[in-house]
Amino acid sequence: MYTPDRAQDLRWMQRAIDLSALCPPAVGAYSVGAIIVGEDGTELASGHSRATGSRDHAEEVALAQLAPDDPRLAGATIYSTLEPCSQRSASRTPCAQRILAASIPRVVIAWREPSLFVDNCIGYELLLESGVVVAELSELADAARAVNSHLGRLA
Repeated sequence: MYTPDRAQDLRWMQRAIDLSALCPPAVGAYSVGAIIVGEDGTELASGHSRATGSRDHAEEVALAQLAPDDPRLAGATIYSTLEPCSQRSASRTPCAQRILAASIPRVVIAWREPSLFVDNCIGYELLLESGVVVAELSELADAARAVNSHLGRLA
């Protein structure tokens, strides 16, 4: 499993925040960036919300760039500027479930999803309960929230 030091985690998350700034603002959606980093510390895939479709989440975009059975995922870390979602409309798989299906063992986030669109996002908890290592870089939460200023005040 990719286990970088804190400085590397911060560097990758800053890159994810930079990607989130590429999102076209949407009244009913967060702007999120995500990067998948392989066990050897190289970027495997990246994406941002709405990069490939108006309903696509950043983690979904990044994961779609790799085969579901890509063996590199078993040692990877996914960096997401926002906690992976735990629920979506019936026709869409939540990002936390996508990460579990991909067998990614480590997730790093900048901030937890506030109750703006979902009353109780439990992506963080679902991942932990499934044995995924989850780290939160709270010192970058303000930078990740700032990209979402189009949504008004966010806790």
